Amino acid sequence: MNRLISQIEKAKPFFEKISRNIYLRAIRDGFIAAMPVILFSSLFLLIAFVPNIFGFTWSKHMEGILMKPYNYTMGLVAILVAGTTAKSLTDSYNRKLKANQQLNFISIMLAAMCGFLLLSAEQAKEGGYLNAFMGTKGLLTAFLAAFITVAVYNFCMKKNITIKMPKEVPPNISQVFKDIIPFSIVILILYGLDLLIHSFIHTTVAEAILKLFEPLFTAADGWIGITIIFGAFAFFWFVGIHGPSIVEPAIAAITYANIETNFKLLHAGMHADKVITSGTQMFIVTLGGTGATLVVPFMFMWLTKSKRNKAIGRASVVPTFFGVNEPILFGAPLVLNPIFFIPFVFAPIANVWIFKFFVDVLGMNSFSVNLPWTTPGPLSIIMGTGFGVWSFVLAAVLIFVDVTIYYPFLKVYDKGIYLEEQENADNTSTKALEEKVKANFDTTKAEQIMSNQQQATEKLNEEHEAVAANTSSIQEETNVLVLCAGGGTSGLLANALNKAAAEYHQPITAAAGSYGAHMDIMKDYQLVILAPQVASNYEDIKCDTDRLGIKLAKTQGVEYINLTRIGKEALEFVQKQFN
Repeated sequence: MNRLISQIEKAKPFFEKISRNIYLRAIRDGFIAAMPVILFSSLFLLIAFVPNIFGFTWSKHMEGILMKPYNYTMGLVAILVAGTTAKSLTDSYNRKLKANQQLNFISIMLAAMCGFLLLSAEQAKEGGYLNAFMGTKGLLTAFLAAFITVAVYNFCMKKNITIKMPKEVPPNISQVFKDIIPFSIVILILYGLDLLIHSFIHTTVAEAILKLFEPLFTAADGWIGITIIFGAFAFFWFVGIHGPSIVEPAIAAITYANIETNFKLLHAGMHADKVITSGTQMFIVTLGGTGATLVVPFMFMWLTKSKRNKAIGRASVVPTFFGVNEPILFGAPLVLNPIFFIPFVFAPIANVWIFKFFVDVLGMNSFSVNLPWTTPGPLSIIMGTGFGVWSFVLAAVLIFVDVTIYYPFLKVYDKGIYLEEQENADNTSTKALEEKVKANFDTTKAEQIMSNQQQATEKLNEEHEAVAANTSSIQEETNVLVLCAGGGTSGLLANALNKAAAEYHQPITAAAGSYGAHMDIMKDYQLVILAPQVASNYEDIKCDTDRLGIKLAKTQGVEYINLTRIGKEALEFVQKQFN
């Protein structure tokens, strides 16, 4: 197993390079920016249709009122994602451009959104526009519009294709004319593409793209597809790479489109059978976090002999229950621990197999609404699948199966840790021998020598601490931004820093954020700390922090967990960055 891990680690730089691909990152960050819209709209789905399960049905008029916020948020999500994806990709391009050659992200967002409408919207006979492909069905087209838009603007910037205004013209007015040519080129290219597709296929670009990828969507929803896709999440995480950064952009369009499809099927009284959804990813495959670790802290707390393992379990239970499982991932540790390789990768696969069996064979409805990823796993399964009877059974089965998978490996791991603790405990028996010697012999002189030496050492340490305190203490107000993938893990350290700052009277204020949504707020901070799952992005973000004159630090797994638990060490870590 160690040999296997070693071989996997050799490929780590390659996978990290993939995870840092600016186009994959743009897709992922585009979705993160649109997540408030997605979650908000899902609330109205729950209000409108969950009562149906209990025999209560809203009138058509009331149903229309409840669904209006959904239709004008989630129903237009592709337009929004076209803009947010273009903004994220623009940020990546701007890192490599000079300060006086930055791409105008506002103009790019507008161009991407207008271009997307050209590719997806059809005029209705009675007036207005048909919006069938403005929601989740148009997501692939949104990515296409965003990528073409940014590429055109970047080309025009490099070739200096622009309208040049006299120096006397104010910069804001000059910028408007500067963007006219790239904006026009984008619109003409995308409009030309729309005319071309209409001429040959007699449909919109959005519909053509969806039909092109439908066989892939169908294949991905099969047994082999879900095994490869969701097994990859855990596999990459195990070797220290943020799996969602690689896998999630590839399936994002499928997962959100399937949510809408399931909802429409359910509303029509049919079986919601699409397995690959955002809910499957967050609450089945990553039940309690990557590796399906919901049960693991409880097992550490109740089923181990080792005091260390019990303590780790107790410290990890609450955050893991809400999907933040880094304390157990790095505290145990689970990642890069050969003993846990098999359960860490296989448990998520087993979970999605069981879920597909419940959906395909037992007739259980799949996920039809989007829920916050911090929703506790069992509750999210029940809510996301419509409070069906089978959902309660499924939640219980998944917990039982995950316990069964992890149990033998946990016992092997705990045995080793417990034996180490026993050996250390045996060493303490020498203290008893010392007491026995003292009872029979005069050890006063020896104790005096040892005491003097100890006092001298303590005095020296106090002097060193005093010097360190005078030189490392932060005197000015310092804002610290902690970044992780989704904002959950970063909250652990941010909260620990704020608590410790108040306790030790340090002028430090910390906030948590997600990588990808940090560009516009970084300027308000003096230090940015990267959590372990986004540490591979250090070189990329350093371009931004150096430009803004901001300190940047990255953390490793166990180190990060220790910082979240020991406030004093967290403060010292911050202070160290300014020494």
